[in-house]
Amino acid sequence: MLHAFSAEPKSREELLEIIKDAADKQLLDQEALSIIEGALDVSSLFAREIMVPRSQIVAVHIDDSPREYLPRIIESGHSRFPVYGDSMDDIRGILLAKDLLRLMLEENEHLCLDSILRPANIIPESKRVNILLREFREKRYHMALVIDEYGAISGLLTIEDILEEIVGDIEDETDEDISDEYIKQVSETDYIVKALTPIEEFNEFFEAEFSDAEFDTIGGLLMQSFGHLPKRNDVTLLDHFQFRVLYADNRQLHLLRLTVNP
Repeated sequence: MLHAFSAEPKSREELLEIIKDAADKQLLDQEALSIIEGALDVSSLFAREIMVPRSQIVAVHIDDSPREYLPRIIESGHSRFPVYGDSMDDIRGILLAKDLLRLMLEENEHLCLDSILRPANIIPESKRVNILLREFREKRYHMALVIDEYGAISGLLTIEDILEEIVGDIEDETDEDISDEYIKQVSETDYIVKALTPIEEFNEFFEAEFSDAEFDTIGGLLMQSFGHLPKRNDVTLLDHFQFRVLYADNRQLHLLRLTVNP
């Protein structure tokens, strides 16, 4: 397909322009274009940029009893859990839910987690995401714990987190349905916001004072702020609100990550 163009791309930006031109000519559909853009974006990301922060990690203490950790495991819906000792910085290994099920058949109130833990994979915050994805595939593991420059746990990453950066959100039957919600809180200061959120509803939710004289939706307001059609991971600030683009096509914004700064 690229042979149809007179000049080979000399930069990532030129390559994207060629791919977008191909989509405009219907040689690619919009979903394929979005996946290609996501794959190119991943090559420039670091682990710290997409990791689940430490405060949101669902972990198990090595000495917890099943009565203590089973409710957390069931509520989370996850399949892998870091297990720690003296503190969250003392990671003993990774607990797989399927291994725990086999152990539970013994009906022992004091199950020994040590016997079923898998090795923990530790990576620095500066690890490039595309390299990590290759390691996930080659070494056949699905989770990595992220440490900061002092060796403390700062977050974790799963292979699903990386794939979602490429293809968009991957929902399963345990994910909440947010199709009818404009705004969903995901942490104390972070929210997922649809670009179609009416400005009036946004103002009411966040006690903001954005004008809806020119635009009806947050997406329209952000288009004005960016000054162009933004792409995935582009960031802009409006007052004390930081917006990061999670999903956009070549026509409009769709999904945003909002961080409310003090």
